[in-house]
Amino acid sequence: MSEQPAPAPVSAIERLVDVVALPIGRWDRDARLVFCNPPYQGWAARPREALLGRTLAELFGAEAWERARPAFELAFAGQTTHYERRLNHGAHGGRWARIQVFPDVDASGSVDSIFTIATDIHEDVTAREALIAARQRLDRFTENIPYPLTYLDAGCVIRFVNKAYCEATHMTPEQLVGRHIGAVRGMRRWSEHEPHFRRALEGKTVQYTRLVAELPQGPRWMRTSYVPDRDAEGRVVGLYTVTIDVHDLTVAQEQLRRSVERDALTDVLSRRTMMDRIEAALVDAVQVPVALFFIDLDGFKAVNDRLGHREGDALLVRVAQALQGSVRADDAVGRFGGDEFLVLASVRSPAGARALALHMLTALRQVAAQEGGGVTASIGYAIAPLDAQHPMKLLQAADDAMYAAKRLGKDRVQHGALPAQRSDSPAG
Repeated sequence: MSEQPAPAPVSAIERLVDVVALPIGRWDRDARLVFCNPPYQGWAARPREALLGRTLAELFGAEAWERARPAFELAFAGQTTHYERRLNHGAHGGRWARIQVFPDVDASGSVDSIFTIATDIHEDVTAREALIAARQRLDRFTENIPYPLTYLDAGCVIRFVNKAYCEATHMTPEQLVGRHIGAVRGMRRWSEHEPHFRRALEGKTVQYTRLVAELPQGPRWMRTSYVPDRDAEGRVVGLYTVTIDVHDLTVAQEQLRRSVERDALTDVLSRRTMMDRIEAALVDAVQVPVALFFIDLDGFKAVNDRLGHREGDALLVRVAQALQGSVRADDAVGRFGGDEFLVLASVRSPAGARALALHMLTALRQVAAQEGGGVTASIGYAIAPLDAQHPMKLLQAADDAMYAAKRLGKDRVQHGALPAQRSDSPAG
């Protein structure tokens, strides 16, 4: 049997307890609380003397115990599990929490007690994961933490890893402890993570979220926290890393961001996002002129009345796609509302803006032809800084030009609101 690696220094493990602030409890087979850390006392809103020796039902009620009972039974059978419940105590009342439950396995392999860890899942999955336990039981405790956890010294040499980290890396403690993290994980991963290690060793707590592809369950968003470890004089002597799965949270946040940034029907930019783009573009409009095109469909109401709103929505989607396909990738296409669209594009000259407007008009005529006629487009445009240098004034100028195009017969482009200015007829 190979020699087991030396355990992490006790002082480092003690500091691990200090940097993680999650409520930790240990329960015997009668579901009585036999240990709790200071965060648990604050979470339960009671002093230690009012907690130790009490059953979970006595502390939090029969309903809370019914929620916990299956998880406790699985944990005493040797399994790691969790359950969720709405809290009914202290300042946390009404909030949902996830309670991680796992066995405390002694040297003989028996389970005489279990640990519970409470995390608030009301607003976030978990931002940082680490666990706290009593000093005399910490080795076994950290072995059962379900998140990859490491401790590195100031030279980035691994001094401690838990079971979850070994499972994630498919390596044994013998292959990890005492070696530089870069040599263990490979130069590609080291070059990716090194800046975050360096910042932590400078005294900053750092988080790094990335999409990890090489996982059995497929690509997942993972977040690693790098937490500096300081000695009594405040000098950084090492760091901790904790990695958690934030895939569901990240996907939900991206969906929310996209719902704000994009129009729900057409998937082009929303009105709000377009206004932000216009405001940003006008900051540099003196050096990089831009044109704002205001497009309104002529005869769209008749389509809705004749064919119904479903066909009308389908037409709006095709119009948005035609506009998107007729401009460059870095130009912005958005829906202003109803059957009105905006296009923001950098231009070199008024002639270039007019050419782009005519190009969009041609694309929209092709869409109209597929619909069997009856729908045209009026396009008005304004140029910054030539016509306006303020977002709302530029928008108003483009809107006025669009209405001028309608008054001049529709199905055309127009620069400027005065009828005496030149317009482009259907013949071009």
